[in-house]
Amino acid sequence: MDITKETTAKSKEPSGKGGAGRNVPGYFVELAQMVHGLAVDGLLSRAQEQDVLSRRRNASQAKLHPLEYLAELELISDTTRGKLLDLETLSHWLAKRADQPYFHIDPLKIDVSAVTPVMSLAYAERHQILAVEVNEEEVVIASAQPWHTGWEENLRHTNRREVRRVVCNPADLRRYTAEFYKLARSITGATREDGIQTINTSNLEQLLHLGNAQTPDANDEHIVNIVDWLLQYAFDQRASDIHIEPRRDKGNIRFRIDGVLHTVYEMPAQVLAAVNSRIKILGRMNVAEKRKPQDGRLKTRSTEGNEVELRLSTLPTAFGEKMVMRIFDPDVLLRSFRDLGFSKEDDRRWHGMVGQPNGIVLVTGPTGSGKTTTLYSTLKELATSEVNVCTIEDPIEMVEPSFNQMQVQHNIDLTFASGVRALLRQDPDIIMVGEIRDLETAEMAIQAALTGHLVLSTLHTNDAPTAITRLLELGVPDYLIRATVLGVMAQRLVRTLCPDCKQPAEIEADDWKNLTRPWVAETPTTGAKPVGCLNCRNTGYRGRAGVYEIMPLEGEVRDLLAPGCDADKLRAAAIRSGMRTLRLSGAQKVASGMTTVEEVLRVTPAVSMPGPR
Repeated sequence: MDITKETTAKSKEPSGKGGAGRNVPGYFVELAQMVHGLAVDGLLSRAQEQDVLSRRRNASQAKLHPLEYLAELELISDTTRGKLLDLETLSHWLAKRADQPYFHIDPLKIDVSAVTPVMSLAYAERHQILAVEVNEEEVVIASAQPWHTGWEENLRHTNRREVRRVVCNPADLRRYTAEFYKLARSITGATREDGIQTINTSNLEQLLHLGNAQTPDANDEHIVNIVDWLLQYAFDQRASDIHIEPRRDKGNIRFRIDGVLHTVYEMPAQVLAAVNSRIKILGRMNVAEKRKPQDGRLKTRSTEGNEVELRLSTLPTAFGEKMVMRIFDPDVLLRSFRDLGFSKEDDRRWHGMVGQPNGIVLVTGPTGSGKTTTLYSTLKELATSEVNVCTIEDPIEMVEPSFNQMQVQHNIDLTFASGVRALLRQDPDIIMVGEIRDLETAEMAIQAALTGHLVLSTLHTNDAPTAITRLLELGVPDYLIRATVLGVMAQRLVRTLCPDCKQPAEIEADDWKNLTRPWVAETPTTGAKPVGCLNCRNTGYRGRAGVYEIMPLEGEVRDLLAPGCDADKLRAAAIRSGMRTLRLSGAQKVASGMTTVEEVLRVTPAVSMPGPR
């Protein structure tokens, strides 16, 4: 039996009557034909073919695509070294059998506003198809019914474009058809207010549309749906930040995933403004105030039932309010330091500093380098029932019941410095200061350390040695730094290679020299390279890990501390004492196959100094 020819003959009617519809109403490929094709191609034995057909369900199976039914059976192929015939494997087989390209639906790479107008939702559901790409010459249509052709000529005529067919996973097809059209319907409904566009008074270059302009209401059902989709979509894609950016006529929504921004959707400016207002309501912010920045927070649940906390920040721009939502995963606090990227030596040095009863430990790095995660994980470990842990933050990023948290409030003159002063009267053992920004805060942190407290804080510098020179520039005397600072840790986050698709690769000697210069180590034989698969959205990377530069303030480094001391000399002394620079720390992860030379070079600063004497 030729599955291609037989199915083509039976798939002309898009109804559930006759042909393929006899056993699987609404679909055009019969289960028996699928199973026979798998047996012909050697993925199932003849015995397995007969077993599957004998177990075939009727009513309960009717709503499933044949491939989904087969995937549910968790069949192990007798002829392909015990490979599990999951839905993805079966979908690839169907594409190969039909001689059509396989297409994985990645919602981040699909322009929903462009593909949904190609056909109506009813038409897409009736024929089990979905437009996934549109350009001037053609429209790409995904389907899990590769031999059904009754709709092709109609789409060519209505869209005046050629149709190019691809095969996709039937579960993805059903899911994203519903999601894409629901989102498009919500945005269209929010935009259609008497057919008149809104006037955004915050837009400095907004054209005036005469008439009774209507603004979508933040509590409108369409806006509620858009916000719900936005948050759930971000959780599904492992986003760390959501950017809502207004522009003149349209605005962008972007997600930061593994440190890289991806444009997700483009929507009309008035809808974006209503989305902003909806989020401000949920975050208990002043909806009417659009002229000055605001901060807020929001707590919700993911589909898995996990609590997720979001920190909200607005900023007035030329075209309206820009909003950034930072997503905090509470599971971060449950991860070990090894999961965060600490090597055994990093872990020993770090705990050697934070295990002291008093003194100052500094964490340095740019925004988004993982400083907050490191500090919270450390505090979570230190916050036993025997100690009192207090924090002063701007703002509180993650609410943690095991320690006492206070937020900076500039409107009532509650600053970092005054907050530390208040905390000292609260009988603390450990104090975390969100950031040392000025001399007054530095002096209060030093006073706390001198009076027997352990103080953890952050600075914004490029590496560990420059944190010391930064304190000197703020006006902190060198003798107080020697007396209180236990050490400094600089950190960055590098994307880690996807464990499901990375492949061994040789490390070029020149690349290794660039990474480890001026302390060039012997080039390791092999590392790994990114490939790309469905689990990493074909980027080759999935997740991030920290690279650390830990500099205890002891020995030769402490002796060099003096007014106007040079950061390069401190760095050279620290390296002689065993400190690994950020790039050398990254080189370890390259050699272990965790990341790549290019990724480490992308996020870590070059070291401009001569080699050790």
